[in-house]
Amino acid sequence: MGEQVKDGQIKSGRNRRIDPRQLKRLSVLEPRKALVAIAADWALIAAAIAVSEYADNLAVYLVAVVLIAGRMHALGCMIHEAAHYRIIRNRKVSDWISDLLLAWPVLATVDGYRQNHLAHHQHANTDEDPDWTAKLGMPQFTFPQKLARGIVQLLGYLVAVNSLRDMLHMARRMGKNDRSTRQYKMLRLSFYGVAAVIFSLLGIWREVALYWAVPFFTFFCLFLYVRSVAEHFGSMDYEDELTSSRTVYPHTWEKLFFAPHNINYHLEHHLYPGVPFYNLPELHRTLMRDKAYAAKAHITRGYTTGLPAECFAPDAPPLPNQHPVSY
Repeated sequence: MGEQVKDGQIKSGRNRRIDPRQLKRLSVLEPRKALVAIAADWALIAAAIAVSEYADNLAVYLVAVVLIAGRMHALGCMIHEAAHYRIIRNRKVSDWISDLLLAWPVLATVDGYRQNHLAHHQHANTDEDPDWTAKLGMPQFTFPQKLARGIVQLLGYLVAVNSLRDMLHMARRMGKNDRSTRQYKMLRLSFYGVAAVIFSLLGIWREVALYWAVPFFTFFCLFLYVRSVAEHFGSMDYEDELTSSRTVYPHTWEKLFFAPHNINYHLEHHLYPGVPFYNLPELHRTLMRDKAYAAKAHITRGYTTGLPAECFAPDAPPLPNQHPVSY
């Protein structure tokens, strides 16, 4: 997975890069853009369901599953924005909107994600980073590895085995630091209860299974895994902040699935987390005008091209659970 950072520190190069006035401008919230993005995600989900139901065709259904999973991933990326208070200015209202429209539908909570994620930002890729310590030594996050092993890993998501594994792992992690009130828990439980009643009254449990559960437990979790790898694993130098997070230039089609809402600009986000997703491309262009930044920043071309090249190697050593048994 790469060499750990000594003494829990990363070399910082934040003394260069961007004019504070420009950064302030790029950090200004434009709530309309965030709300339109959320509405568009849900509209695409609805459209995919409608077209699939109208076509009544297996091939169209499978395409719908992948598209819906991609929009679920987009909702997840907006949870990330909410964790940084980048949706609307009123933080309390933002959290409730984000829970109802983004987090609860994908079995998450904004505050639970925020606790973990902000700690990750504060201690990125060190022993105090909860993401790092949770993934350290796990075979699926140990690189380089053989391509065949990576393919088996992805197939594990398509049959939901790895998805369930990841969800249980995350639930245990989040459960340890759950600070939600009893009232909040009751409201969340009521949300699922009301949804179940509506589904029953409308007689659409079949559709819920086909168009929510199936995408969720297959491609959605697969997209999350690939993005998680892309952000901090595979051929990374953890000694410098410019090389310990990865920005990916996605191919056009990859934006639908692996990089919705500019989530691919992960290095820029780590450097300046106050910049909302719609301004990250401009932030990236500005930073790339700094020759020192452009020369050192870890940038990869494609989630399905450049990323595999940095993660897989024919001569990769055995993974932890593949070591030969000694007698």
